[in-house]
Amino acid sequence: MNTIRDGTQELIFPASFRVQAIETNGATIHVRAGGNGPAVVLLHGYGETGDMWVPMAEDLARDHTVVVPDLRGLGLSSKPATGFDKKTQAGDVAGVLDALRINRAALVTHDIGNMVGYAFAVQHPERTTRFVLIDAPLPGVGPWEEILKNPLLWHFRFGGPDMERLVAGRERIYLDRFWNEFSATPSRFTEASREHYAKLYALPGAMHSGFAQFAAFDQDARDNQAFIAAKGILGMPVLAIGGEKSFGPMMATIMRFAASDVTEGVIPDSGHWIMEENPKATIAIVRAFLSSK
Repeated sequence: MNTIRDGTQELIFPASFRVQAIETNGATIHVRAGGNGPAVVLLHGYGETGDMWVPMAEDLARDHTVVVPDLRGLGLSSKPATGFDKKTQAGDVAGVLDALRINRAALVTHDIGNMVGYAFAVQHPERTTRFVLIDAPLPGVGPWEEILKNPLLWHFRFGGPDMERLVAGRERIYLDRFWNEFSATPSRFTEASREHYAKLYALPGAMHSGFAQFAAFDQDARDNQAFIAAKGILGMPVLAIGGEKSFGPMMATIMRFAASDVTEGVIPDSGHWIMEENPKATIAIVRAFLSSK
């Protein structure tokens, strides 16, 4: 069973969680599910897989049904040639929930998972009870164009055959840059976690799929602007969390362009990698929000 000691974590789900490969929407999605109670879906981002959520999943499973997919193309999900726009991946989430016979769920999302979660919530508000977004903006929403000017985000435009050749066999070097530059305390992203994720991103097609996630941002921006124009802003309760040394309160500023009921949250002593840098505070604020009336 997972333990948390001094900010470290083992990336192993409790034995009570079942693992499934769910075929849906042109992909096979690797899913872990466990617990009982109101459903909550945990969506990861780039540089990690659903394994980032082990401590959160273990805690929430005490009184929730917890569903943890790997996004298409990443982790142990299949590596399809297309479908990396977040509107399509929202269809993956809907298909997973349908397969598990779950009608409504809360969403807890990080990084690119935020973008997939938003595309799901805006298309399926009747299926989304609450929405927690952690430390990444939404394409096309609020100050997106200003955020793109940050030189640290050069990787948004990094991709293509030559870039794939550059990182082939050097996945750990490439990913270390993310884990180091976007951490408040890089040592909290442990060596064991780095090795774990580097191996998963070295699987055939994984780096190509990761680059495709970013390459879809322009389409995602157009889709998100169209969603807001056609459907308006989200009405369900939203918790927008930033790492203190990363997006911080800016997450709530961003989400107020896309949702009407936004609560601000900041994870202290943390950069972008909130589940590695301060898992206890992250779990506490998420649990409190999911339990609030």
